[in-house]
Amino acid sequence: MENHKELQEKANLVRKWCLRSTTAAGSGHPTSCLSAADLTTVLFDKYFNYDLNNPLNLHNDRFVLSKGHAAPLLYTLFGMAGAYPLEETLSLRKFDSRFEGHPTPKFIYAEASTGSLGQGLSVGAGLALLAKREHIDNKTFILLGDGELAEGQVWEAANFAGYHRLDNLIAIADINRLAQSGPTMFGHDLEKYADRFRAFGFEVIEIDGHNLQAIDDAFQQAMSKQQGKPVAIIAETIKGKGISFLEDKEGWHGKTLDEAQLEKALAELGAIDDELRFHLKAPTTTLLPVHSNGIASINLPFNKEETYPTREVFGLAITELGKDHKNIYVLDADVKNSTFTLDFLNAFSERFVECFIAEQNMVSVAVGLSRLGKIPVVATFAAFLTRAADQIRMARVSEANIKFVGSHVGVSIGEDGPSQMGLEDIALFGTLPNTVIFQPAEAVSTAKLTALMVDHHGMVYMRTLRSKTPLLYDDQEVFEIGGSKLLRQSSEDQLTIAATGVTVFEALKAADQLKEEGIYVRVLDCYCICPIDKTTLLNCIAETLYPILITVEDHFAHGGMGDFATAAVTSSERTLQVKKMAVSHISRSGKMEELLEDAGISASAIVNMVRSSIPVPITP
Repeated sequence: MENHKELQEKANLVRKWCLRSTTAAGSGHPTSCLSAADLTTVLFDKYFNYDLNNPLNLHNDRFVLSKGHAAPLLYTLFGMAGAYPLEETLSLRKFDSRFEGHPTPKFIYAEASTGSLGQGLSVGAGLALLAKREHIDNKTFILLGDGELAEGQVWEAANFAGYHRLDNLIAIADINRLAQSGPTMFGHDLEKYADRFRAFGFEVIEIDGHNLQAIDDAFQQAMSKQQGKPVAIIAETIKGKGISFLEDKEGWHGKTLDEAQLEKALAELGAIDDELRFHLKAPTTTLLPVHSNGIASINLPFNKEETYPTREVFGLAITELGKDHKNIYVLDADVKNSTFTLDFLNAFSERFVECFIAEQNMVSVAVGLSRLGKIPVVATFAAFLTRAADQIRMARVSEANIKFVGSHVGVSIGEDGPSQMGLEDIALFGTLPNTVIFQPAEAVSTAKLTALMVDHHGMVYMRTLRSKTPLLYDDQEVFEIGGSKLLRQSSEDQLTIAATGVTVFEALKAADQLKEEGIYVRVLDCYCICPIDKTTLLNCIAETLYPILITVEDHFAHGGMGDFATAAVTSSERTLQVKKMAVSHISRSGKMEELLEDAGISASAIVNMVRSSIPVPITP
């Protein structure tokens, strides 16, 4: 290691620019940066191998800033590595700056969007797992704050890293004692943290996080082979380190220095050579992610006389697609025999990731896989995806290319009862901009939409059914994002019924019954809920006798397909009515038919709604 004097000067230069940029911004978290300056200076000065010209080089080491509020530290480190002039960091938090308040994809060296605390170790575990599975010799470093170590997801990730023997993962815990509103749970009691990491199978190294020699020794030890164990460096640090009036003081979290305070702080840091830089060693090999050039059409053999659960068809389809598309990784939360991703495991075990019952970690691991060009498919019960709402939200902020598949949707699952029913999942994914939502009703559309889902670059959510349904389409049928299918249509149609998933069959049964009464209705299969087929919906309303649209879905009323349809058609200037039929109360255990009837979305309920919606002719 170079002499400690120059290394300390580099650490203080890091501190200087973290202070300068946050003061220029008038907001930020400088004290959280100062506590980790020594740790990260040693890392970047000696141990971090990285090609600045190719951030996605698979052979690069990875650095995840889990404590995302310390973003100025991240920006300063890469500036001192020569990625851009340090003066540019003075645009921190400005509208047109790449240096946002917390890291986002606008900053190309960020592995993920962080700032919602507790997710970085999971992202890092995804990056490390990929390197281990694909035999890439690099290291993944994650800088954790001690406040976020109270988050359960951190320990889901630690459990995952230990189980998968991620000895290429090094967690750096910045134990600076102070959180946002007061002291952390364990303060500077390093043993409390060390015991927890050891319990999850980590090799633990405890150090003074401001002793440069101790930091260097810790990294040397961590970089050596740890016999299948991830490493946690537990570093005792001081929040605001280096500035006397900030050190270990409460009330400074998220506060910046004014110009006079900045001048005083810089004077304490002393004379610093502003030309000091890190000289990162680039890997000798460059290997960039290879993206698929489109998914070929998929044709699975289905017998027209049989019925199929769409969850099972999804399992067959994703396995078939996995044969030619090596970027597909499937992640499971111990439900692979129910989501039928067991098929993929049996065919491609090296691209199957068992996350066990830890959905939050699973989603963030998928973010790590997506970062390096993989197509992660996250499959579990739809109801359980709501456990990971924030992780899904942050995955979208990270622009992750994740495909989510939620099975066991709606009351149609039957006897398992309300705790297992996905009834709010469309609302969850529908809030996220540019997220595609599919709900196939039967086997052929499921297979075709699985291919579309994988081919589309961006977040996609697909609902699958537990119950078996008959075929509606043949292998030649074409499906598209933003499409729908007219299943009943005549020149005498009085109104339109838009259904999705299992309610498509209820709508068809209702249409057949109404036809016997001399009432003709149009039936639309809205297999794509977002973006919904606005053109077809408006055409149906224009072409039927009455401008009435009835939407039917096995989902709670708010935030479901009915809301998407309503928003689409009411934006036009036409006078029309939309009547939403959806689940309005907490369901119970029972047979599917009983539960559809109880929810008011059965064929008989649709018939009654149609009858009540058609104007009664006035007799002279």
